[in-house]
Amino acid sequence: MKSPFDLQDALFIGFCATLLVVLKSMLRLKLGLSGHSMFLMTFFYLICYGVVNRVGAMTVCGLLAGLVAMMLSVGKGGPMILLKFGLPAMAMDFALLFMSGVFNLRWRSIVLALIGTLAWAGKGLISNLLIGMSGQVALAEFGLSFIQGGMFALAAALLIPTVLSRLHAHDLLPNRPE
Repeated sequence: MKSPFDLQDALFIGFCATLLVVLKSMLRLKLGLSGHSMFLMTFFYLICYGVVNRVGAMTVCGLLAGLVAMMLSVGKGGPMILLKFGLPAMAMDFALLFMSGVFNLRWRSIVLALIGTLAWAGKGLISNLLIGMSGQVALAEFGLSFIQGGMFALAAALLIPTVLSRLHAHDLLPNRPE
């Protein structure tokens, strides 16, 4: 893997981060289900990784999406919105350091989606404990958030190999996704 991002990679990461925030703000769906935001986050983070093919692309995309969301006042939480977008991306990139060539693309996407969901639900667990929620209730809330967010993240992760192979088939990717 190459180390620095070139201009084309940086533009694609910026495009993914901006599109993530714009779609998230346009599709402010009140589904009554926790975790539906994990679909878009997982999809765009894994697309960034698949196209750029470098460790760190997801983290850059997540932090940039958090900054764009803060600037556009999308969501609630003020500066904590940076953690909401950045923490799952950082966890996914950190896990990628240990499993870079272990699985094929489909299984790697699934494992990374679940790890991102774990970090996303973990942020909720920590904030619930900090506001004084009892440990049992906070763990139950964490489990429910992980299951609901995990379903959406898995749905997004299963789309990644197909989307990347379509991009490659139309000669939009320089190298074949594994």
